[in-house]
Amino acid sequence: MTAPIRKIDLLDTGPRFGEADAAQLNARFDGAAAGDWLGQVLREGLAGRAAVVSSFGAESAVLLHLVAQIDPGTAVLFLDTGKHFAETLAYRDALVARLGLTNLQVLTPDPERLAARDGNGLRWSYDPDGCCEIRKVAPLARALAGFDASITGRKAFQAATRANLPRIELDRSDAQGRLKLNPLIDWTAQDIAAYFAAHDLPPHPLVAQGYPSIGCSPCTSKVAPGEDPRSGRWKGWDKTECGIHVPGADEGELPPGFDPVF
Repeated sequence: MTAPIRKIDLLDTGPRFGEADAAQLNARFDGAAAGDWLGQVLREGLAGRAAVVSSFGAESAVLLHLVAQIDPGTAVLFLDTGKHFAETLAYRDALVARLGLTNLQVLTPDPERLAARDGNGLRWSYDPDGCCEIRKVAPLARALAGFDASITGRKAFQAATRANLPRIELDRSDAQGRLKLNPLIDWTAQDIAAYFAAHDLPPHPLVAQGYPSIGCSPCTSKVAPGEDPRSGRWKGWDKTECGIHVPGADEGELPPGFDPVF
């Protein structure tokens, strides 16, 4: 009797999602409230395994509260760059406890790469793109390899670069085909303030001091009333994003003979 031919196991190495998947989800949840559609996506696994990427900045409490109401065990990825304000680290710990989040994952730069590329810790002063790549982009890329989607707190009103983002988009940072979910993209500053008040959420302590957008301390400045909320980030540089939301971000290389001025 001839033995049955064994079926060869094949690994699916294609991208997890494509543009059509993002478009279909956007159409399905068009007009739905942020908490409703995000809840359905997470509970039904429509975007696979998802993680929140949070800076624990000025408005982070809103997205984290939404997620905590849906599933407090959702992974929350925090990039500890080694350059944060002490207030941000304290706020992170207080907010995690307050909201009952149980899966905070603190990401740090590769120590060998950090020592080789930014041994004196001053790369931010002459190559902010390269500093962000070492301390943010690379650690997050490693972490997201285990997820199918990321959840961000980006909002259209924050900056011109975010004005036309969809609720759900394809993450183009690599070829893995992850989705990027932007539940608050169509929220206004007034919506954010109202949500803080309605749920008695604690503000980041630096907001009252004139910091409406908060990142690493060396690259974050106060913002004057009426200015773009993100105008205090990398002030004086032609830079508006750290790189984790920009496709193809690479570590900056300096031109030959470049002499940084501190």
